[in-house]
Amino acid sequence: MFRVTRRILAISHVRKVGLPPLGFEMTVQETLRQLVAIDSVSARSNREIITYLTERCERLGFQTETFAHTDEHGVEKINLVARSPTAKDKATEVYATELALVGHTDTVPYDPTWADALKLTEKDGKLFGRGACDTKAFIAAALTAVEAFDLSALRKPLALVFTSDEEIGCLGAKRLADAKPFVARYAIVGEPTSLQPMRAGKGYCLAEITVRGREAHSAYPALGASAIFRVARLIEKIEKIAETLKSEHHESFDPPHTTLNVGLIKGGTAKNVLAGECRFTLEWRTIPHQPQEHVLDLVKQSIEELQKDDPEFVCEIDANRFDDSFETATESPLVRFLEGTSGKSSGTVAFGTEAPSMISLGADAVVFGPGDIRVAHRTGEFVPMDQLNQCVQIIGQAIEKFCK
Repeated sequence: MFRVTRRILAISHVRKVGLPPLGFEMTVQETLRQLVAIDSVSARSNREIITYLTERCERLGFQTETFAHTDEHGVEKINLVARSPTAKDKATEVYATELALVGHTDTVPYDPTWADALKLTEKDGKLFGRGACDTKAFIAAALTAVEAFDLSALRKPLALVFTSDEEIGCLGAKRLADAKPFVARYAIVGEPTSLQPMRAGKGYCLAEITVRGREAHSAYPALGASAIFRVARLIEKIEKIAETLKSEHHESFDPPHTTLNVGLIKGGTAKNVLAGECRFTLEWRTIPHQPQEHVLDLVKQSIEELQKDDPEFVCEIDANRFDDSFETATESPLVRFLEGTSGKSSGTVAFGTEAPSMISLGADAVVFGPGDIRVAHRTGEFVPMDQLNQCVQIIGQAIEKFCK
């Protein structure tokens, strides 16, 4: 369950993260420097960065609300929703937002040998640091853009949404979607897209499949049954499923079909023992409008076929992740606006994002932000300074168009 805390215009200084005195306007680069300095790797609590963001938002005049929970490892995780002054819809008892700017606060781990991982460094027009690209640059741009506006003068409500645990399954956004603390008409979901608006994305699903066998000495294979051999036969069928799925196209994607991957496999106890168990991971990335369960249904059919020839074929499937695909219409005002301001046609992404959660809250969602996903997660992650500055301008124009 969430623990919900409301704070309205409570001005308290957060000395730990070094906020400047009230009235001092920070550059987007300085804001990014402060964000990168906060270690917000997913394995840790994100309380420090949420405290910082809460202070920044309240100084700007936002009403803030935090949603906290304890994860499976006993670590506190927090989502933050900051709203421009607005009232609840009397009919639905939820806050209605015209535009939500969404950024995740967590990062992937960094190599301990990367001495400057938490120190923003500049070189050749690029800003380096863990999270500099994914997605603290977007958060810094959003905070900087908002500073140009008098929130009380906005005709339509604006929200800043900062989530936890995106890097390990978009978990924070999913919790917000379940809690439904607000509804939104439009949402810009921060991710490194090189400032190209992404209006659609594939889903991401994951299952661990365990196949049982019967151990025996390898010199007498008739006394047992190899789980590894059984898995090999199943994976062969899965490979055929992958080929079959190529016939279902969504031409906006590359590749234009649902993809499958067996990324991990483990089985057996010794070289001269028939394996009693073998397990592997199966992931699939679904194109929009294809049911998430479609691949799993095909796998189950293949298992049933194998059981006809091998009645003792025992298989367990733990399907533990189903992230939705998403697609926002090309005619959406948000898509058209971001295409016009960025000068780039909208595209699609194959990686997971928080857009489906925002769509479940009513929004037309577009994934957008500075930086390139191909440099995210690696040592030496960076965001180009020109893209960071341009993102500030585009977000400011979005607020002007949709909220003022």
